[in-house]
Amino acid sequence: MSPVNSDDSSGDPFADAGRPLTRKEIRAREKSVTAESGDAVPEQAYESGEEVHVGVGAAQRTEASASDSASGSDGARTAAIAIPPAAVPAASPVPEAHIPDAQVPAAQAVPATEVPDTPPVPPTIHDPAEHGEAAAHTGTATHEEAASGAHGVQAEDAPHFAEFAGGHHGPQGGVLHHEDGHHYDIHHDALGHDTYEDHEHYEQQAVGHQLLAGAEDVATVARPSKKVRRRRRLVALLLTLALFVTATVVGAQFLKPLLGNDKPADFPGPGAGQVKVSVDPGEGPVSVAAKLEDAKVVANAETFMVALTASGGTLSPGEYDFKQEMKNSDAVSVLLNEGQAKVMYFALSAGLRIDESLQAISEGSGLSLAQLKALSDSPKQFGLTAKAKNLEGFLAPGEYRFPLGTTSREILTKLVKTTQDELKAQGVTDPAKQYDAVTVASIVQAEGGQAEYKDVAGAIYNRLKPTNTETNGLIQSDATVTYGLGKKTFHIDEAEKADKSNPYNTYAIQGLPAGPIGSPGKNAIDAAAKPNDNDYLYWVTINLDTKETKFSKTLAEHNGYVEQYNAWCEANPGRCV
Repeated sequence: MSPVNSDDSSGDPFADAGRPLTRKEIRAREKSVTAESGDAVPEQAYESGEEVHVGVGAAQRTEASASDSASGSDGARTAAIAIPPAAVPAASPVPEAHIPDAQVPAAQAVPATEVPDTPPVPPTIHDPAEHGEAAAHTGTATHEEAASGAHGVQAEDAPHFAEFAGGHHGPQGGVLHHEDGHHYDIHHDALGHDTYEDHEHYEQQAVGHQLLAGAEDVATVARPSKKVRRRRRLVALLLTLALFVTATVVGAQFLKPLLGNDKPADFPGPGAGQVKVSVDPGEGPVSVAAKLEDAKVVANAETFMVALTASGGTLSPGEYDFKQEMKNSDAVSVLLNEGQAKVMYFALSAGLRIDESLQAISEGSGLSLAQLKALSDSPKQFGLTAKAKNLEGFLAPGEYRFPLGTTSREILTKLVKTTQDELKAQGVTDPAKQYDAVTVASIVQAEGGQAEYKDVAGAIYNRLKPTNTETNGLIQSDATVTYGLGKKTFHIDEAEKADKSNPYNTYAIQGLPAGPIGSPGKNAIDAAAKPNDNDYLYWVTINLDTKETKFSKTLAEHNGYVEQYNAWCEANPGRCV
């Protein structure tokens, strides 16, 4: 049976302690163990500060003394014995202490007669109080607390306590602090040849190490296992990942409206109401898609572009009728005239004369041209003044779609009403004034470019003033003369200018011509209703491609611009006919 497990009855005073040993009891046990090892230390070595010479070579053992009360209280002295390696004969191997597998509990005494062999050099016993970490609740622990764990050893402090119990100190010694305020130097042999590493394998097997083994066991039990630490790290990682994902989702939802990503891809359709969207000549699909989104015809310009591209169709200029909140596919069908066979469709350009407009309506709707002409020749039924002979000038340009079965009257009424509504929007409500405004607008449409519409209208009104002595009330427009002659040309001769039988001859007849000379567009109507206030009396378009128009106040200045027009015609043969 192993000695540490035997029930010793030899009278060991510590055998039945059944509790953690006090510091005084630990010191007594140290004395017994040292005496058993054959290298006895005199009693006075524990009570005085003298040096005691023992062993071969008269090795010196240096003690650090401290005051100790008679009762063995907190004022008890403690000593550390430093043995230099020189005390051990070089030829004598140092036997290793035989320590059984089962460690001696901290509260169980070891009989003096059965202590296993220990090295001839006693280990150095250091006071655990040197490392203040041994105390759990105070900055400095007493010797009894360090040995018995009276205050408890925290998990994080246990490694330090175990290290100290093993005798770990610097290679040059250290200072031992005691509760009574004293401190004691712990040093090695004065020769300084030995280091801590030289005694490490002895100290690890020292009796003091055995006595404090229980404290190490407590620290080992209190410290979390690797499995627990691994689980804690996993939980922390999962929490961090969850927070990151949550923040990402919340941030994305917050940024969606700012980035415009909250728009639906498409409306369910079929939509409601009516919206007109125009496609200008040369306008691309991207611009048209943006217009449709702004008008709330489609939900998303990008997805509409995808649908339009997939259709393979091309855009045509014109004005289109849409509903609001249409499906992308339905809006594409309207732009590509895919439903044209199911409706009556036609388009009228600005500047068309009445016979040209009626012909386009007949071809697009399938209605009788004769029937359309008969209705046009009776303008009173459409709300026009008695001066009007037909619907010339009131058939508003644009692109039109009518359901199959729509009558000729319904179609003409729609076109005339569009022009009348535009005049009313500009403040012209009287039918007679409306007729005059449309007449001026038709001349503006034929004579000038859009950029100069309001200046051309201002010059026409200046010529009609009674105080005008420069032109004496004559508008002198080539476009009006050619309309009366029933032809389209840029040149008229002097005889045609003098022919008063032509009711549209503004060279021979003062004031406005007999009526409009074509269908003016919206911009021309607006210019006629609200012209620019200027002093111009003459104008001439010097470039038929760009419609650049020059204005002047005198005839001499005007003739100079006419020469520029003639030079352009010479540079562009066949254009000025």
